[in-house]
Amino acid sequence: MKTILVIGTYDTKDDELHYICQRIADMGGQVLSMDVSVLGDPSAPTDLSKHQVAEAGGASIRQAIDAGDENAAMQIMARGAAALTAQLYADGKIDGMLALGGTMGTDLALDCAQALPLGVPKYVVSTVSFSPLIPADRLAPDIQMILWAGGLYGLNSVCKSSLSQAAGAVLGAAMAVEAPVSTRPVIGMTSLGSSCLKYMKHLRDPLQERGFEVAVFHATGMGGMAFESLAQQGYFAAVMDFALPELGNLMVGSVVHSGPERLTRAGAAGTPQIVAPGCADLVDYAGWQDIPAAYTDRPFHAHNRLIKSAALSGDERRALVRDIVARLERANAPVHVLMPKGGVEEWDREGGEAHDPQALAAMADEMEKTVKAPLGLTMLDAHINDAAFADAALAVLDGWIADGTVKLG
Repeated sequence: MKTILVIGTYDTKDDELHYICQRIADMGGQVLSMDVSVLGDPSAPTDLSKHQVAEAGGASIRQAIDAGDENAAMQIMARGAAALTAQLYADGKIDGMLALGGTMGTDLALDCAQALPLGVPKYVVSTVSFSPLIPADRLAPDIQMILWAGGLYGLNSVCKSSLSQAAGAVLGAAMAVEAPVSTRPVIGMTSLGSSCLKYMKHLRDPLQERGFEVAVFHATGMGGMAFESLAQQGYFAAVMDFALPELGNLMVGSVVHSGPERLTRAGAAGTPQIVAPGCADLVDYAGWQDIPAAYTDRPFHAHNRLIKSAALSGDERRALVRDIVARLERANAPVHVLMPKGGVEEWDREGGEAHDPQALAAMADEMEKTVKAPLGLTMLDAHINDAAFADAALAVLDGWIADGTVKLG
């Protein structure tokens, strides 16, 4: 029997939350209810009251009410709810969570989801699911979101469709989940699709033959966020962070980024890093966005209807390299940078849509000037998709295995 933590403002969404709890119970699950209301009260007591939540957030309901505005009040409740969620899981009292809300409830729910480790089902039913209001760095690596259609005010047949699916989904996930317990050390790798970056094909088998498990993250915003989240937990034996477009996107203001902490958390956790500027020559835009006028005369690649890219100038690439190096210099473990002078993604080869040899040369020059000891640097007369690049990465890793920097057991 699995127990699901159901979180919401029971003063304003009492009927909806009780409906979810009943659906979970009808399917054989158990429920712990958590009330994160501030002003009102539920129709019946919840397992965790709003007073307990506020106290876990370092305050009281009275202090939340007196905070002056609803945002300040809900941040108190969010701190408390996240702390209680983490504690309940650590104590073995819950097997998953489901939270319900509009923008206020969703804001709080995202913190609760991030308080749980990878592999614990975490569902958020929200009126703003999948909205650009939600930045990638607020999302837990394996969060699931369900759009709450017709759910702004009151229980009805339309919103019951979303709520009943959510109840079944979270309970089913708690019953079916295979938590990530690896018997081998894990290499965390970033990449993009193999039409752009192909080193995965050269690296996965040799890494597995060396005794590693390989987890590859899609560096399109949320993938980089998931990578950073696990890196922060010390989940990886080493990382091969070879796709850095999210940093260029952050630099120029694109929405396709992973937040300000990208390329910092592995180093902060003491995880050795092999780094290369894969696809760092391009800035990505959502397919529905207009390319800013300043980029309309740049080399351009339309990947699909969801994402399109324009090339960074030589000066922009120099600035990006300086940012990359500054982040790496904060690391608490060895770092080695690989700079493939022949190109950093498939479309910048000669004849490709993003080919710009002068800007690529500027990137390589800045890398050679900026990377200083204790950071390591290898300048490669190769393209990032060549086998020679993968061989160089494996040579660095093998050296670290030999000297004990990276452990195989």
